[in-house]
Amino acid sequence: MPSWFSRRAALWLPPLAYMAFIYYLSAQSDPMPQVTSVVWDKLLHFLEYGALAILLVRALSGEGLSVPATMVAAVLLTSAYGASDEIHQSAVPRRQADVQDWLVDSVGASVGAAFATSWARRAKRA
Repeated sequence: MPSWFSRRAALWLPPLAYMAFIYYLSAQSDPMPQVTSVVWDKLLHFLEYGALAILLVRALSGEGLSVPATMVAAVLLTSAYGASDEIHQSAVPRRQADVQDWLVDSVGASVGAAFATSWARRAKRA
């Protein structure tokens, strides 16, 4: 039992901790102004959700899902989390929900998942 729990924790704690970090940032009216004032917000969304998709690909692959199922699930989960994040931001002072941000989140998720699954396939062949 401990090995099952340890393996699952190693798979799922990174994406869950990262999701909590995203939630924390989204709950702030002006998170990281020194970054957001100089970096295009769409690029930040793309990178943020691409990274989440990579972590989810890692977790889902560890659960034994096929490569196509892993990629689709990672993109859908990341996109859904992006949508929930936009809804959450609508309740934060000086923040707003933005469909364009969610679309960029979803594109970042797709690119991140494609990158991670491609990387995993290459690693298996090597």
